[in-house]
This record gives sequence, structure tokens and C-alpha cells, in this order.
Amino acid sequence: MKPDIVLALYKDSRTVFRLIDIAMLIHETRLESLSKKLNYYVRTKQLLNPRKGLYTKPDYNKEELACRLYTPSYISLEWVLQKAGILFQFSTTITVVSYLSRQVEIESLGLRYRKIKGEILVNTVGINRLPGHINRANPERAFLDLLYLDPDFYFDNIHPLQKTALLELAPIYHSKSLTQRLSKLILNG
Repeated sequence: MKPDIVLALYKDSRTVFRLIDIAMLIHETRLESLSKKLNYYVRTKQLLNPRKGLYTKPDYNKEELACRLYTPSYISLEWVLQKAGILFQFSTTITVVSYLSRQVEIESLGLRYRKIKGEILVNTVGINRLPGHINRANPERAFLDLLYLDPDFYFDNIHPLQKTALLELAPIYHSKSLTQRLSKLILNG
């Protein structure tokens, strides 16, 4: 006997699921049948379907959704720097580094994906793996990501950043111009 789908999802710590995640969780091999059942749960508002192929609990984690929409990816750039006090301008758009550039809006949630080279994207140094399958850059990694992607970006306050961590992370970008800009910012900051 198959377990109750909604019960299985609510017992799981994740809040965002792909169809294949649910199939593996409940050991279902017939994806078409599972999809029909999930559509019923969406119609009865037991689950949400904010985007094709994604199912969520009603109180889903927005950062988890950002990381699950396109993988591999991690939350970085302005979103992390705003929370760390490096940027003062408030924004509700979650910024994510990924293998593609895309602007997405899901239920009034803004998601901005910025493309970065694959070798940088898959390097996990400076990226924290948080509960709920959330990957989030630490402030130093987010700072370097933004400096790499937007060399002329203005930072309001770089004092909270750990300079030794910045210098240790810089080599993963393989960019002499990034290293030069970083050195200039550290000397002037």
C-alpha cells in the first residue's frame, strides 16, 4: 500500500518538491498517475503548484524555492550582501548565482538568476549548505561574486567583510582584474 502523499510530504523537512522528488519519497514509478494525484491536491489547496513541475507546502521557504528552481545554484549577490549590511538599499528580489541568467516572478516573489562560469559555480568554498536544501554564499563569497559579475558595482559598507577570507576566496575566480579591484577596495576601505 502506498503512503498518503500529502502526509509523506508534510513529514519531510523540505517545503519545495519536484515531481521526481515526490516519486522517490513515496516509491511511485508511474509519474503520470502521480501527477494527476498531485493536481488533485493542488485543486483542494493541500499543496501549491507555483511553477510547472514544482510542488510546495503552503508555507514554503522562498529561499528553498530559489535554489530548487534551477540547479546547481546558490543564493548570493545583493540578497546576501543586503542581509550582511554591505548594501543598504532594500530589495525583495532574491538574487541567485546559477548556470543561466533569468528573471522570474512566482506569486509576487522576484527571483534574479545571474550566470557565472561553471568552475566557479560548482566550487563550494564560501557556500553554506543550510537546512531545507538551501545553498547560500557567505558575505565574502557574495561580495566576490558581485565584484566578478559587475566590476563597477558600488558597495555601501565593506567593513563587515573579513579581508583574509576575501583574499583566500579570490583565487577561485582565476581573474587578475578581480584581484586588482579587490586589492584596491581593501586598501581604500
